[in-house]
Amino acid sequence: MTELIICTTCRTTDTPREHRAAGDILLEAVQAAQAFGEKPKWAMVTVRAMACLGGCSRSCTAAFQAQGKHSYLFGDLAATDDVAQQLLDCAALHQLAPDGALPRESRPSALVGGMLARLPPAL
Repeated sequence: MTELIICTTCRTTDTPREHRAAGDILLEAVQAAQAFGEKPKWAMVTVRAMACLGGCSRSCTAAFQAQGKHSYLFGDLAATDDVAQQLLDCAALHQLAPDGALPRESRPSALVGGMLARLPPAL
């Protein structure tokens, strides 16, 4: 099963530490979309929070991973309901692809750019 991992500490450089991190807001939007959405394919996705994905200069960041599949890390994501839904759509594409490949032309618009890493499946 594909895991969608969202950095909860991601924040833009102009966001003060005392304000809620944009990554945390994005996680909440993804969880709400998955819980109340009408797309059965989103049920194939496990959503997980992580304190840091290491893409601090490119916040917000999110990753896709699954056993035997390519892993991806994306940055420069907006903490919006639309991006949350696109993340779930892309995670479902990752789940359905035998090797987890996410060709640029098949990804939702929020994930066409902003790729920070693509890792091969673990051996």
